[in-house]
Amino acid sequence: MLSQEEVDILNQTKGRILAVDFGDTRTGLAVSDVSRFLASGIGYVSPGGIEKTADKVAEVAQEQSAVAVVVGLPKNMDGSEGFRAERCREFANLLRERLGEVQVFMMDERLTTVSASRYLNETNTRGVKRKGVIDTLSAQILLQNTLDRLKF
Repeated sequence: MLSQEEVDILNQTKGRILAVDFGDTRTGLAVSDVSRFLASGIGYVSPGGIEKTADKVAEVAQEQSAVAVVVGLPKNMDGSEGFRAERCREFANLLRERLGEVQVFMMDERLTTVSASRYLNETNTRGVKRKGVIDTLSAQILLQNTLDRLKF
């Protein structure tokens, strides 16, 4: 969850927000509309390696005119952080270096992949097609949760 201070900072910006579900193989992406009402999945990138992924995501952020980026932070159900969370923090720091003025935030992503999996099960999405959309859908859910948090 974003802290109230982070919500205040984000609410001071105007424009699109990019959400990133970082993964070693595929990194899902979603972007908000300018009014920040709706999150839309825009696909995934898989350039290979954390540095190349940060380069590509920074490029996408610029192409989308994103004023802020939210990176999913995978926490354990008890709130603790493991290796994946550490790796995502490293990725977020690389993005900060590449994006300069664009704010980069971390958002608890617990259960976003579970929600995405449940949706894909309900729509009977399987196999290769599932692999192609689950990361994007996870980023979209992460972003919609962020947008909903900004409204309160």
